[in-house]
Amino acid sequence: MNLDWINFTPWSALAGGLLIGLAAAAFALVNGRIAGISGIVGGLLRPARGDIAWRLAFLAGLIAAPLAYTLFAALPEAQIDANAGTLAAAGLLVGLGTRYGSGCTSGHGVCGLSRLSPRSLAASAVFMAAGFATVFVLRHLLA
Repeated sequence: MNLDWINFTPWSALAGGLLIGLAAAAFALVNGRIAGISGIVGGLLRPARGDIAWRLAFLAGLIAAPLAYTLFAALPEAQIDANAGTLAAAGLLVGLGTRYGSGCTSGHGVCGLSRLSPRSLAASAVFMAAGFATVFVLRHLLA
């Protein structure tokens, strides 16, 4: 994926971060739950009674938000420089990582760090280090 640095504005990034933070805080205050996507999706795989509707509504909101955005502006063009096999392998590795890490970047990075969770600090540091190492190996050692 390539970023358009010429048209990048920090204000849109700041606004997006504020909206994510407000949504995560509101979700925790209203529902008493962490807005971690892997946990929400995982809960649908083994649903508890009365626990399906809010999870489906949350996921529907994740899908509806970019669709609603297109009413006001065009979505940025995404360019993915990988083949289908690489994307499938990456998806499987991310899925395994979220299971072993007991959460994902939204649960640990957004919600856990804001609660000053030591476990989330460690998990987020590992997520970032693994990402840095992967990019370094793929772009510099294997290129």
